[in-house]
Amino acid sequence: MLDNRDISGTSLSDDEAEGYRRDGFCSPLDVYSEEEAGELRAQLERIENQVKGDPELVRAVNKRPTWLLPFADEIVRNPKITGRVASVLGPDVMVYNAAFFIKEANTDDFVSWHQDLHYWGFTADDEVTAWLALAPSTPENGCMQFVPGSHTQVVEHVDTFDENNMLTRGQELAVQVDDNETCDVVLKPGQMSMHHGRMFHGSGANTSADRRIGLAIRYITPAMHQVNGERFGATLVRGEDRYNHFELVPSPQGELHPEDLERWRRLMALDHAVKYRGAEQGPANG
Repeated sequence: MLDNRDISGTSLSDDEAEGYRRDGFCSPLDVYSEEEAGELRAQLERIENQVKGDPELVRAVNKRPTWLLPFADEIVRNPKITGRVASVLGPDVMVYNAAFFIKEANTDDFVSWHQDLHYWGFTADDEVTAWLALAPSTPENGCMQFVPGSHTQVVEHVDTFDENNMLTRGQELAVQVDDNETCDVVLKPGQMSMHHGRMFHGSGANTSADRRIGLAIRYITPAMHQVNGERFGATLVRGEDRYNHFELVPSPQGELHPEDLERWRRLMALDHAVKYRGAEQGPANG
């Protein structure tokens, strides 16, 4: 069992918790100062420069970085994040996955309207995504957009495999979203939003002169498990795991440590088997 003692300001207020239940999201929430967020961004960009030219390591830095980079592992364990997530999920919290979503300046990359849980193959909906901004997130650079209250629905999706779509299959809702019902999720560096795994959300292109950088952290309860019984990797960050549904991934031994990379390769292969089940095409942006 982990010792995750609470500190002041690490739980959602009653109003925030009620808003999350009603609307399916809560934002903005302060986690780091802008200066601290800038230091985290600098760490990420230093590592990006080091792995430039190696496609596998570039992908590793972006997909499941918490298994490979100590600074990313520290972020997902921050009590200012996990305490608020625990306000929704309860005392036992795991990270199912985390990924950097980076839109380069003046590019056409976008995220289509979708629900996170649609392709993950879980038995329940006990999931919260915390999206932490390491750079400003605005309408100009393609901030997330939500449809408040949409988390109560389960909607079919279609695969597009659009080359500019940042999602694994280019998946998008098979229903039309009314622009008048959406809201922009504007964040300063160091702030985060939280949203339910069934929330309708997406984001547009970055038309600004700077990168948009965010870390999407998908938290679940240990009771969650894959429908097909596969035992994927997850990281316990709060409370305890009484179910043993996942292979518990420890903190990384160092930056891109060879043993951690070998585990990352093995578990990512399992993850792809789930994410692309039933697809007519293989990974595009995965």
